[in-house]
Amino acid sequence: MPDGSLGSPLLNRSLLNRGPSASPLPGLRRGRGAVSNPANRFERARTDAFDDGWGTLAQALADLPPLATSLTRDASRSALTWNDSPDIGFDRSVNPYRGCEHGCIYCYARPTHAWIGLSPGLDFEARLQFKPEVATLLEKELRKPGYVPRPIALGSNTDPYQPVERTLGLTRQVLEVLDRFNHPVTIVTKSAGVLRDMDILTRMAARNLVQVCLSVTTLDNRLARIMEPRAAAPLRRLAAMHELSRAGIPVGVLVAPVIPGVNDAEMEKVLEASHAHGARAAGYVLLRLPLEIRQMFEEWLNAHMPDRAARVLALIRETRAGKTYDSRFGIRQTGTGPYADMLAQRFTMAMKCLGLDKAREYGGLDCSRFAVPQMEERQLELL
Repeated sequence: MPDGSLGSPLLNRSLLNRGPSASPLPGLRRGRGAVSNPANRFERARTDAFDDGWGTLAQALADLPPLATSLTRDASRSALTWNDSPDIGFDRSVNPYRGCEHGCIYCYARPTHAWIGLSPGLDFEARLQFKPEVATLLEKELRKPGYVPRPIALGSNTDPYQPVERTLGLTRQVLEVLDRFNHPVTIVTKSAGVLRDMDILTRMAARNLVQVCLSVTTLDNRLARIMEPRAAAPLRRLAAMHELSRAGIPVGVLVAPVIPGVNDAEMEKVLEASHAHGARAAGYVLLRLPLEIRQMFEEWLNAHMPDRAARVLALIRETRAGKTYDSRFGIRQTGTGPYADMLAQRFTMAMKCLGLDKAREYGGLDCSRFAVPQMEERQLELL
């Protein structure tokens, strides 16, 4: 869809939403991760649901209908996002979407939805924005004089293969541009949808231009359903690793996030299963709870794991110097203290036993092949 059109009449009718809509009521929703829709931190005014004495609020929250996904066009005039964070291994990224329908309760990208006037809660996973011109904008930026190639991270903020990608195909358009420019790219996803683009990825892998990292948080289907409700099932992600590896595409696993008292006991099992399915590199990230995510994660814990919520939060504080989050560069990904040190030691030992390499998601690719292709010559037609 080079013209950036939606491409599907059904999608036009059911998902496209060009105007604002009311924020959804808080509460457990089938297929959604967050259980609330906290106010935008940049707004001075906020609204809260309350019971007027007639019991109507409790009744409304007891039987909430499914929450539909809506899409609006993003008007961004650039495709590349740049960063200079010292503990992130890439300096540029492309995100075809804002918000992510996977609904992972722990997603560190949730607070970014506040920048577009929406809530990091249910809005983040149900009110998405897409960039129809992302591939065209990217090509323009790659053609700029003086552009110096380094690996582009695809999927740094929201998943490039979330469900809507099946229809819009924006991630595939981005890969087509990168393939033509011989530009290296790294992909991080929780979706088996990456297999759709095996043809492009295989070509790029033959030139050492791509690495794919599957994020596997748990092997427990029940836990996955409540923690990351619309992401691919764990076994589907492992199967995707196998297919990618068999096609000669470098693949790794990201055990992220590691949540003390929730999924940390599975670290070795996830690494072992991933290695058996073709992963040759691995990394992990400790749970991060910046800004609104702390409130939403605590609500999620109390809703789904009330018996151990206090213990989980105590362990998290133990890894964050008594707080729920420490944003300092260098330690925000791994934490500090005895419990965090134990996790790091377990990870290192498992890597050694399995012969896994440390994930170099953003390094080791060939930047020397980059070349700006000639513009297609178009002959004007006489009318």
